[in-house]
Amino acid sequence: MPVNQSANLRRGVIWLVLLCLVVYRLFHLPPAVADRIRTSLPAWWALWISGAIWVLFSIYWEIEAKKAARDKSRESSASRGLHVLIVNVALLLLFIPVPGLNGRFLPVALMPLGLAIQTGGVLLAVWARRHLGRNWSGRVTLKVDHELVRTGPYRFVRHPIYTALLAMYAGTAVVSGEWHALVGFVLVPLAYWRKIRIEEANLAGAFGASWDDYCRSTRALVPGLF
Repeated sequence: MPVNQSANLRRGVIWLVLLCLVVYRLFHLPPAVADRIRTSLPAWWALWISGAIWVLFSIYWEIEAKKAARDKSRESSASRGLHVLIVNVALLLLFIPVPGLNGRFLPVALMPLGLAIQTGGVLLAVWARRHLGRNWSGRVTLKVDHELVRTGPYRFVRHPIYTALLAMYAGTAVVSGEWHALVGFVLVPLAYWRKIRIEEANLAGAFGASWDDYCRSTRALVPGLF
């Protein structure tokens, strides 16, 4: 099976599992939980809106992936698989209640803030993706005729798409406001810290002094901080 089709199949299975779990939970809720949902329907719908944003974002991401250039070199399937596993487990934890971790750590009143953070992350990701163009890849790669992009958000940070994705995970964690979502969010920086180290070593080897100069003038994720 071609690599793109295999990746699409994995993502489709993940979203199908997520949907089935949500539906199962809806029809097998303990009475106390069902009563809590009925008394906080705005909060429940905020989480559905957050989920819809993720789905629409994933669809856009897949459409844009077809415009990427051919790979010249790429990370191993095992390395890519580990990253995908961590971030998708984190995504499931954002939405799926876990026994013992379904208490709230944030008030319901902050849900609109969470949606705003998530939406801001989406807009940043789209902006960065448009500037990266054919150089983008889901896995760590070097493309044929790969370019070192330094326009748009890449003027300020080296990995704005990762910044955007972290914001999206953080936004959904705020929307949920429950401990299982916080655990899910904590997993994501670990996954992207690992990926950044691999990717930057790859780019340093490809661009040499130009990459070193770029690193001296930018931060990895947050301007002026990190």
